Formats: sequence, structure tokens, C-alpha cells
Amino acid sequence: MTRGGAEVIALEGVSVVRDGRFLLNNVDWVVHDHERWVVFGPNGAGKTTMLQVASTYLGPTRGRVRLLGEVRGRVDVRVLREQVGYAGPAPAEMVRRDLPAIDIVVTGKHASFVDRRWHEYDDDDVAFAEQQLTRLRSDHLAGRRFGTLSSGEKQRVLIARSLMTHPKVLLLDEAMTGLDLGARERLVASLADLASDPASPAVVLVTHHVEEIPPGFSHIVMMTRGTVLSRGPIGTTLTAAALSECFGQELSLERRDDRYHAWSAGGA
Repeated sequence: MTRGGAEVIALEGVSVVRDGRFLLNNVDWVVHDHERWVVFGPNGAGKTTMLQVASTYLGPTRGRVRLLGEVRGRVDVRVLREQVGYAGPAPAEMVRRDLPAIDIVVTGKHASFVDRRWHEYDDDDVAFAEQQLTRLRSDHLAGRRFGTLSSGEKQRVLIARSLMTHPKVLLLDEAMTGLDLGARERLVASLADLASDPASPAVVLVTHHVEEIPPGFSHIVMMTRGTVLSRGPIGTTLTAAALSECFGQELSLERRDDRYHAWSAGGA
């Protein structure tokens, strides 16, 4: 996707300080409508903190945050959050494991983690939930209880759930954590499908493995120690030199069939 769409996220000079330590240090970052971004770096780089700030769930120590054109501090953030989809390890611990996957998805319309009795849902809501499961190659899971699903299946269901509110931006925080190779590849394929769909919102994926970058993702912001090392189109920004600087060791990088692979340049 090319730039030129509406701005959906903008961080300007954002820092987050906790106990005298910078979790983020003077970060600038802009995401436009329909772009597909990877937030990339080692553990402790500040990736999740940056997503929390971008989604308004964490306030910056200094700097300015705009979400969907609105400046944080000048608008009711609860209204903005309705337009932000979020999926990651944390929500998986909050849903009821005895509910079928279709209920997990449909209750996302009201950001509810309880069953359908607490809100009204009609046939159109259920049909839309089924469509989101199909988008994530997970329609066959609709009748399965959430607690019986594998980690990868749960993640796909939760991403489908996050699309129920027709979000303007979808934030995926370490969505592939704990997945085995097969589950990871199925989720990568699902996210590639999502990236190729022009009707999909802007998508931001947090990861620390280049192998997890799905085809179709267009931009990357590379981070270490709470700072941005580089950002821009993946094809020119993600290089062996940038990867080596990011992780503090010499690494080799290869792109093959729209996928990336990295290994130690020393063979260790």
C-alpha cells in the first residue's frame, strides 16, 4: 500500500519514563489508512509500550499522540477506542473458554467478554462474525468451544473478533507468541490475506522475528532500547545492516518468495 491515505496514528516526540528509565525515548511515527506496518525489534525494545501509547491506553510522559486525527487529551478516548481493533496474548486470557468461537467473535461488537445474553445481536451480526472468521481462514472453528482451540486457532478467532467493530486500525501485539511452526504459518497466511484485502483497515503487527512478517506488509519501524532506529518501506528499510544494529550482533538476511529469513552471520 502506498502513502496518501488519512492519518490514523501519529506519535510526535513521544517518551514514556518509568522509575527513571525510558521505555520510549523521543519517538516519531505515523501510520496512514490502509498501510500495513511491522513494529520490529528485540525483547525490551519498547514495541508493546508504543502500541499501548498509540491506542491511548497508556499516556506518554511527554510528546503528542494523535489517533484517527484526534489529539489525546482533547477528546474522550473511549470513543476513539471503539475504532481500534486489538488482538494479542492478553485478550486470550479474558474470554470465557466455554463459549463457542462464533460467540467470542460476535460479542466483539460491544467489546464484551461475556456471552450473548448481555447485549442484543441479530442475524446480520452473526453473519458478519462468520465473514470475519472466513477472512481469517477459521470458519470451520465457529462451533468449537474456545477452550478447546489451539493457540494459533485462538489468535485467529481473536483477530476476527477485533474486526467486529469495523475498526479504522488493527493492532496485533505479539500475535504469534507461543505458536508452533504450523500454527505460525497458518496465521501468517491469514494475515497475508488480510493485508491483500483493500477493505481491511490499517494493520500494525508487533514481532521480533523476521520470519513472522506476512507477505503484503508494506512498512516497518525498527526499534531498540525504546528508540526508533529506522522506519519506512520494508523493502528498503529492513536490511542485514539494520537488523544487525537492531539486535547488536552481525546477522544475515534473505528475502525469498516474499518472506524473510535471518541467521547469525558467524554461523553461531
